[in-house]
Amino acid sequence: MTYDVITIGSATRDVYIQSRDLKVIKDRKFITGEGVCFPAGAKMDIDDIHFTTGGSAVNTAVTFGQQGFKTAVLCKVGDDSRGAAIKERLKGAGVATKLVLTDKKYSTGYSVIIHSPTGERSIFVYRGATSFLKPKDVDLSFLKNTKWIYVTHLGKESEKLFAPLLKEANMKGVKVALNPGSTQLKMGKKLIPLLDYVDILFVNQEEAAHLTGASYAKKEKLFKKLNGWVRGITVMTKGPDGVSVSDGESHWEAGVVKEPKFVDRTGAGDAFGSGFTSAIMRRGTIEDAIQLGSANAAADLGQWGANKGLLTKKDSPNKFGKVKITKKAF
Repeated sequence: MTYDVITIGSATRDVYIQSRDLKVIKDRKFITGEGVCFPAGAKMDIDDIHFTTGGSAVNTAVTFGQQGFKTAVLCKVGDDSRGAAIKERLKGAGVATKLVLTDKKYSTGYSVIIHSPTGERSIFVYRGATSFLKPKDVDLSFLKNTKWIYVTHLGKESEKLFAPLLKEANMKGVKVALNPGSTQLKMGKKLIPLLDYVDILFVNQEEAAHLTGASYAKKEKLFKKLNGWVRGITVMTKGPDGVSVSDGESHWEAGVVKEPKFVDRTGAGDAFGSGFTSAIMRRGTIEDAIQLGSANAAADLGQWGANKGLLTKKDSPNKFGKVKITKKAF
């Protein structure tokens, strides 16, 4: 079978825990300046619990599948019930699981997401099998059977697959959307030559500053460097402040659409990136891509889970209203 897109990255089983007994405390000892805290040795009541699936490869695959694309996912799970649950979620979204590998040694990745009454969250992650998607496990000939790949974070042993994957995709004429994780960003200058194989790059503003060495606040300098490295479109997300996009010739600024309700932000970045890419795959404009990406992210924010509530092909990209977009020459 020939696929429209294959997503590559992590797959996890997720559990969300809510408790009104959790407290948010401001303290500089915490990296973020705040901590979600509970008393040591105490037994605490949980107000609600949600079992879902996650991981960037799974989250983005669900979007593409629900958008009507022939989609497969390349990831690794354990030989356990958690891995089975992930496969069932993918099949339910119309995603092929032929390329999902099973690890006999390591169990499926698992995340525990703890929510405080104020909406703050902390995530405990066991990466498990997802960290062992090794080059020796993957026959890159699968690239002959797809038009696009959507590559997300590849960490630990999986990191070794990253460079060969992009190089082979380039040789095969496969288009690449890349949302690099911390492991890829830590490559520094070694990452730059690989960006010439990328058709859509997704980074947030902090990551762009880290990668380029330019000031966080000077977007023009950030884009000038990124445009010189990336052969296609660069997308810089700014959380609740929206998104900036450049194709090297023009520059777009956009806000966000208003979600009907806010439940959880987990997976919103994956929802935006896969929605944006879906529009480009349909040969839509940058404006179309921003609109679909923003609406898909808003849909994700309104549900528990990193891939719940995502838009289907039947849903209007304007479901939550139109995002304000401005365009100017770069």
